[in-house]
Amino acid sequence: MSLWFTLSKDEVIKSLDTNTKEGLSSQEVEKRLESFGRNELEVKKKESLFKKIIGQLEDPMIIILLIAAFLSYVSSGFEDWIDSVIILLIVVINAIISISQENNASKSLEALQKMSAPLAKVIRNGKLENVETATLVPGDIIELEAGDLVPADVRVLSAANLKADESAMTGESVPVNKKDIDNLPEETALADRKNMLISSTVITNGRATCVVTDTGMKTEVGRIANLLITEEDNTTPLQQKMAEISKLLSIICLGICILMFIVGLLYHRPILEIFMMAVSLGVAAIPEGLAAIVTIVLALGVQRLVKRHAIVKKLPAVETLGAASVICSDKTGTLTQNKMTIVETYTQTNQSEQLLLTIGALCNDSKLTSKDENDFKVTGDPTETAFVTKAYEEKLDKNQLEAELPRVAEIPFDSERKLMSTVHKMEQGYRVMVKGAPDVLLNRCNIDGETAQIIADKNAEMASKALRVLGAAYKDIEEVPEELTTEDLENNLTFVGLVGMIDPPRQEVKEAVAQCYDAGIRPVMITGDHKLTAVAIAKELDIFRDGNLAMTGSELDVMPQEILEEEVEKYAVYARVSPEHKMRIVKAWQSKGMVVAMTGDGVNDAPALKVADIGCAMGITGTDVAKGAADMILTDDNFATIVHAVEQGRGIFSNIKKSIQYLLSCNIGEIITIFVATALNFHQMPLVAIQLLWLNLVTDSLPALALGMEPVEPGVMKQKPRDSRKSIFADGFATSMIFYGVLVGGITLVAYWLGEYVLSDPAVADGTANTMAFATLVFGELTRAFAVRSETRSIFSIGVFSNSAMNKAFVVSLAMQLAVLFIPVLQDIFKVQSLTGIEWLVVIGLSLVPLIISELNKAIRYRGVKAN
Repeated sequence: MSLWFTLSKDEVIKSLDTNTKEGLSSQEVEKRLESFGRNELEVKKKESLFKKIIGQLEDPMIIILLIAAFLSYVSSGFEDWIDSVIILLIVVINAIISISQENNASKSLEALQKMSAPLAKVIRNGKLENVETATLVPGDIIELEAGDLVPADVRVLSAANLKADESAMTGESVPVNKKDIDNLPEETALADRKNMLISSTVITNGRATCVVTDTGMKTEVGRIANLLITEEDNTTPLQQKMAEISKLLSIICLGICILMFIVGLLYHRPILEIFMMAVSLGVAAIPEGLAAIVTIVLALGVQRLVKRHAIVKKLPAVETLGAASVICSDKTGTLTQNKMTIVETYTQTNQSEQLLLTIGALCNDSKLTSKDENDFKVTGDPTETAFVTKAYEEKLDKNQLEAELPRVAEIPFDSERKLMSTVHKMEQGYRVMVKGAPDVLLNRCNIDGETAQIIADKNAEMASKALRVLGAAYKDIEEVPEELTTEDLENNLTFVGLVGMIDPPRQEVKEAVAQCYDAGIRPVMITGDHKLTAVAIAKELDIFRDGNLAMTGSELDVMPQEILEEEVEKYAVYARVSPEHKMRIVKAWQSKGMVVAMTGDGVNDAPALKVADIGCAMGITGTDVAKGAADMILTDDNFATIVHAVEQGRGIFSNIKKSIQYLLSCNIGEIITIFVATALNFHQMPLVAIQLLWLNLVTDSLPALALGMEPVEPGVMKQKPRDSRKSIFADGFATSMIFYGVLVGGITLVAYWLGEYVLSDPAVADGTANTMAFATLVFGELTRAFAVRSETRSIFSIGVFSNSAMNKAFVVSLAMQLAVLFIPVLQDIFKVQSLTGIEWLVVIGLSLVPLIISELNKAIRYRGVKAN
């Protein structure tokens, strides 16, 4: 951290070896450019497209799919390549989607670079000249005025009515007064360094002469850029779960192949035959459509979130939201309306509120444009717009007031004086209107000590509520002095009243916060605003509860990270924080195994947005830098939208789990069928390779995809967040999957046995048994899909036809399977034959067994679970 703000102006000039009148010489600038480098941000070197493609091949699921493509080709006798091409197409589509979602960090860095001003006014060789911002060096003397972008971190040497908008860097919602003061304490927060200007912020008022203290990566913006470069992207919980599934499938495939070879050797079968059986079982074990289905389900979730004002940039982030257990939110504009509003007024007994608002609206530089009383716009300083808005709501139109009482003179607001005065023409004489800090204003009014104490107490009462308090006063004069002075205009005033204003909470946020607590999610406020204001808003929204604590950035500076990690749960509000502080807070929560969502809009939020498990940038007020670093953009800048997104995320993960369980249980059924047939030395396989691929790529995939389109189940926001560290196979998932897999395999083997030994002549291999097994497996899996729609609720309670996608998937898959079983050409390709009526009755009866058992299980285990 640079400590230029702690020094006096003379010490700064001496340390930088410069001259305020002459500036630096050209030769000295060249030397310093070599020493300090150009005033530019570094950009992380981009990976080539080839490296990105190679990186995709490191994904275990992609490797498994490539193996499946090869095995499929081998199992066809190196003749049928269509199934292999389909699998490879799935791999390519997933790679394209993944690569297209990368480079967000580099985009945010590019946005940081674009924030730099192209030219700066610099004194060099004793002359004022415009130079490229990139050539600025520490020690350069620059001049700034309203509208300028600050080109580097600078120390203010002299200033006149200087204000800067630092909201993007500090979170301060209103322009900050800057002045040439010396020796601020070392622990002074970035937002309170009144003698410094931050690179890439905007001068909104006044002018200044400054000296450049830091350039390039040494600036505050540079520090943020460095954090973005050095912080690696996190893997999402879903990516971790998919890697877990890939690892398991790899082990299963390898184990199956080894086991198959052992069994084949025991039966003294030819090596080639053993290999082909192992290949068939390997194909059965791999759910080829799983990666594509997960991608599509996430993409559908993204589309649903767009309708809820959330744009998701990375597909896995949709599901990550569902695991969120902590939401760290900025205050201004997210929890609040980002609009200063007068919420309380106080007037002296003999004064009216209309006079108070009239003074506030006229002693004011804001502009009012209106079509009617319900359609108006006020532009200007947030504090001043609050006066004009309140007056307009009370039928006091500023434009009409100005026509009746035109301004003829003024003394602008000054941060030292803390007052603003205007003079207005009346029918007879003139009225001086003054507004400003109550404590200063009271000293300028004709008022007795007892009344002054009453007003001071009221001021303190409003301030204790974290309201920004301003006072208003006036006096009438006969003539306007030729030379306006504060002594003439701002003395012997008549005190009118006080107004208390605040950026009020959004109405819908309190309900959203309550939903968070119901869902086991901890909301935390992290803001650049003052501690008192932050705590007041947090209390009103119920974020700050009994027993909670609040902390400032300066207090956080002296707290070691390990202590923060131990005590982070105690704190509900962090105020006056820096980018590093925000990252530390996020990482402290993550150290406890929490999945953290972080909201922000400023450049200073970008590092925390990147390090969080899910970064949410503001779409309206957010900077390009914040949007570039985030995973999701809120188009309405609303905290409630995040809560809606969490609900969708939970539903999406639940649906993905349903799809995974359905596909894997189907695959287990296929493995059981082939393995048992091999182990018991059946004279023919119940299923052949092309039938297995048909199941995995076509028949199973459509219902699995339809499961991903299930509506969010009722009560999902009454559950605690899932533990992101817990295996996807925990909590009975694996048990259920294996049970139904064995059940599906069992009915398939029963169908085969009946077809082989009961319903046909076992001495004649006519294909009846194989066809019955194939048909039973397909229809059993299709009916099972309806049971998987809900883990706890009956298919009849949620509605058999309530998911239109499932109905369509069932009809299409059924039609395709019937075509295979009835059309002669397809019968030949898939090695099946026509069945008799009794054989069809057996197939249909066995196919309904998984659905019936699932419904009975739910009826017994979840009797208390209702449909709503």
